Amino acid sequence: MLIQRAMLLDGTATDIRVAARIEEIGTDLAVRHGETVLDARGGTVLPGLHDHHIHLRSAASAIDSIHLGPPVVRVKDQLVQELSRASPGADGWIRAVGYHDSVAGELDRAALDAVLPDVPVRVQHRSGALWILNSAALRLLDMADHPDGRLRAADPWSQSLVRRHTDLAELSRRLVAVGVTGVTDATPDLDADDMVSLMMAHRHGEFRPRVSFLAPGKKILHDDQLDLEALTDWIIDRHRDGQPVAVHCVTAPQLVVTIAALRAAGTHPGDRIEHAAVVDDDNLADLADLGVTVVTQPNFVAERGDQYLADIPVADRPALWRVASLRKANVRVALSTDAPFGRGDPWAAMHAAVHRTTPSGTVLGIDERISAPAALEMFLGCADRPARPRAVEVGQPGDLCVLSEPPAVALAELDAELVSATVVGGALAYVVA
Repeated sequence: MLIQRAMLLDGTATDIRVAARIEEIGTDLAVRHGETVLDARGGTVLPGLHDHHIHLRSAASAIDSIHLGPPVVRVKDQLVQELSRASPGADGWIRAVGYHDSVAGELDRAALDAVLPDVPVRVQHRSGALWILNSAALRLLDMADHPDGRLRAADPWSQSLVRRHTDLAELSRRLVAVGVTGVTDATPDLDADDMVSLMMAHRHGEFRPRVSFLAPGKKILHDDQLDLEALTDWIIDRHRDGQPVAVHCVTAPQLVVTIAALRAAGTHPGDRIEHAAVVDDDNLADLADLGVTVVTQPNFVAERGDQYLADIPVADRPALWRVASLRKANVRVALSTDAPFGRGDPWAAMHAAVHRTTPSGTVLGIDERISAPAALEMFLGCADRPARPRAVEVGQPGDLCVLSEPPAVALAELDAELVSATVVGGALAYVVA
């Protein structure tokens, strides 16, 4: 296809011929017989966005789930109301996401039974690390004797539930509508069948963005089970097979143990730290020395920042969701949304990285603000090199995002509404009618 009257990020006006790869860039390119033509009308054309940390099946499942946490649900009475009027999905379950303990404390099976005793209910905690099931759901899983119905999401039963009745086509539609042409699935413990099914969904057009995986090289850590020796051995085994690792670090102790394990085991050029939600000053130089890539989510400042202000002491807040300090320390950094645990909108994540405002308008971490071009670049990396931004150049993959406005406006607004077309492999995956 031929994209006419485009503008690159550096302000260059050009036409772009694209197929599986970008074939030509230049002014006044002639239209070939039968060629699809897209008039960019002076809008920006950039490489398609890559969301470097997303959970595909969970994100698809969340589309049809009810939300039981802030800002939709803030108190117990609202939780009861939402559950009471919810209808079971096609699988007979009521699925809920986004629960936070500020709503009604540590939710358990008894609390859910008091509202819905007979319909299977599963509620995912906002952290993504915990599911709460009622008695009807536990019986279906042959877990009727479980004391409180609070189950870790990393356990095998959780993924079997998530895989049921997930609408990848709708998730695909939403992603390409915001300019995403590639994703890295960060779901832990995906097996070969899981990965093949997602790749086939892409091949057959059900899921348009290209798919990469962190599994089996991803490790989720829990503060009550931190084991330096075991983590070091796991990293050594992965590296021995020539594979990088990605370690999930959402607390300061998890990051400290991971840094120690990587120092002991040695590093691979593709090693990653996922989230790095809390990074103390002492760890900045360590991360740079190790040469790892940090894939983080400043969108949580915009989505959950008021809760952080309520829960986290003032002295600890500067360590939250750092971006500018990591870059200043020469740490490789890329951004992602962590959907469905974060909003699946990369433009909102960019905006959060630039402005650092909470839902109430408070600035959280003013020193961690970055420029709009830097925020955009951190969604332009390749799957295997997240911190190396791609450019619109001949020979690059034919995956492009077309915006309705020129670069200055696009960078000032960082708004998904500006996406007018998305191209994957030289074919239109989305276009504004």
